[in-house]
Amino acid sequence: MIEPAHLPWADLELFLAIAETGSFSGAARRLRVTQPTVSRRVAALEELLGRPLFLRNVEGARLTPEGERLLPAAEQMARWAAEVQRSMASWSDALEGVVRIAAPPGIAYDTLVPLARRLRDELPGIRIELLTGIEHIDLTRGQADLAVRTRAPAQSDLMVPFAARTELGVFVSGDYARRLRRRCRAPFSIADIDWITWSYPNEHLPPRPQLEQLIPDFRPAFASNDYLAQQRAVALGLGAMILPRTHHPHQSTGRLVELPVTLPLPAAEVYVVCAKTMRWVPRVQAVLQALRQLFLSVEGVTELDAAAGGARQD
Repeated sequence: MIEPAHLPWADLELFLAIAETGSFSGAARRLRVTQPTVSRRVAALEELLGRPLFLRNVEGARLTPEGERLLPAAEQMARWAAEVQRSMASWSDALEGVVRIAAPPGIAYDTLVPLARRLRDELPGIRIELLTGIEHIDLTRGQADLAVRTRAPAQSDLMVPFAARTELGVFVSGDYARRLRRRCRAPFSIADIDWITWSYPNEHLPPRPQLEQLIPDFRPAFASNDYLAQQRAVALGLGAMILPRTHHPHQSTGRLVELPVTLPLPAAEVYVVCAKTMRWVPRVQAVLQALRQLFLSVEGVTELDAAAGGARQD
């Protein structure tokens, strides 16, 4: 059996890829190798360790008890490997390379794609890669360089170079607003409105739980697990969504109408997050500066400072 201190990082990276994707094929896609290569390397790793790490079945691969015990240490090694890469990246002053940004779909579509277009002219050596979704990407492991989140991070090795806030409102298309006014009188009750919101498996995301509490036997007029599909439904007049009170030329929903509704809404906050060491990588610094300028150029967006919840960290 190989000594643990001599176990190559590449083998642990392979082990993590299988554990996290749940299959050899998923690991192959992540690592950009063939599935036979993954199978061969796993067999060699298990032979070196003298223990099976995975149980294979038709549904994929799951960890054995030995694999479960190895997983936390492998995850920590991934964080250390990412830290080394970030430290090395900060040695270069060149404004070039890829900056990966993880963000919710709406922000990615309305803000980050236009950012990529702007940087193409201003900083042609930098390329933006977007990872869109509602799941949190592990920045400490280098899965992305920056993340745009709706909550401030709790991890001590992450920081928030920039944060912003905007008020929320209930928005519909002009056509829907006219139809609603013909059958109801303003200010509208929340029960008067056809709501567009999340479907399975994202019913736990706001505002659906809040609407279910406020409206008996709540049934959305349209539901989707895709945020962009929800925005498209609003634009086509299917109903209403709770959206930020912002407007900029690239807004995917176009011009919407805000309804007067008796519904108290909190402000929405957005946090741009990165690993502390990543902040000093020149290409990331350049993207952060451009992203801050773009956010603050949007009508209805204001910057958060440290007194507003500890968001601003310089």
